[in-house]
Amino acid sequence: MGDLPEKFFIPEVVDVKQRKTDIGPPHYSNFLPPVIKKNYGNWKTHEILSPGLMVHIANSGDKIWTVRIASPRLLSTTTLREFADIADKYCDGYFRFTTRNNVEFLVSDENKVQPLIDELKAKKFMIGGIGPRISNVIHTQGWVHCHGAATDASGLVKCIMDEFAEYFTTKELPNKVRISLACCTNMCGAVHCSDIGLVGIHRKIPRIDHDTFKNVCELPSTIAACPTAAITPDPAKKSVKINADRCMYCGNCFSVCPALPIADPVYDGVAIVVGGKVGNLRTHPSFSKLVVPYLPNNPPRWPEVTKTIKKILDAYIAGAKKHERVGEWIERIGWEKFFEVTGLPFTFQNIDDWTYAFKTFRTTAQIKWVKK
Repeated sequence: MGDLPEKFFIPEVVDVKQRKTDIGPPHYSNFLPPVIKKNYGNWKTHEILSPGLMVHIANSGDKIWTVRIASPRLLSTTTLREFADIADKYCDGYFRFTTRNNVEFLVSDENKVQPLIDELKAKKFMIGGIGPRISNVIHTQGWVHCHGAATDASGLVKCIMDEFAEYFTTKELPNKVRISLACCTNMCGAVHCSDIGLVGIHRKIPRIDHDTFKNVCELPSTIAACPTAAITPDPAKKSVKINADRCMYCGNCFSVCPALPIADPVYDGVAIVVGGKVGNLRTHPSFSKLVVPYLPNNPPRWPEVTKTIKKILDAYIAGAKKHERVGEWIERIGWEKFFEVTGLPFTFQNIDDWTYAFKTFRTTAQIKWVKK
């Protein structure tokens, strides 16, 4: 054991390999289908056979088929058990969730592929999302759970997928399109790196319930919760005050102090950002940029939001070259042309006023003019 202190020695009576603890997740290799484990890192190619079916082929000749379906992300235990039963029946128990919350059933026996697809269709699961299509829409908690949500998540995503379901199941796009939704600007929904992202936004500073504050909130933690130092003590009221010019409407203070509610049914709404991506094929990963600063919350169908997404998607379909992602298409034609072809208004809110935003600005006289 070298010079390690004796307290770091592992007793020989402990079988470290077999020891199980609650520190960290189990190793992913424990959950790989035998075909994948056998051919790990030794794959030859893959083929997309239909919008919801693809096959991976190893150099050894082994194959594994993937059947993808959409999911609403927030799943009941009944649905999860149904997935598990289907996987036991056709996939030897193996299925997985993608980072976009698609459900993929991994089949190593070709004879079970079509029966699996038939049963999924019979159970009304939507099959698709593979290749140049809209994938499952990833989203956050929304009104069903999150205390700081500025818009709903599940309800709005349901409206979006109702509108664009055919681009998941049958129709093709120039390239894959990733749509995501975050119900507030804390953005735990991958909005910053999606082709089209929706962000719930608050437009009013938190309301202060001074009487409740002194009974349920702690002054130091409330002040520390504000990332822009907009909250300061108010000794006269034994409470706090908020500098409206510094507040960025994140709602983080409400997370630690229930006396500072920020949700507002009249002024809360949805912003849209576009052009982000995680992949580094052709161009580097990129952040999304704001194109629509505000749309109203109009449940249950959010017509303004779905109409605007359709404008963006239609312009992308009409103008993008094959294999171009949304952000790559915009960079090629220029942002001026993007606002023109989509019909979206360019307002002062589209101009980034972050301290270091100048690093993203054009700093030369070169302007991209595009013929109409």
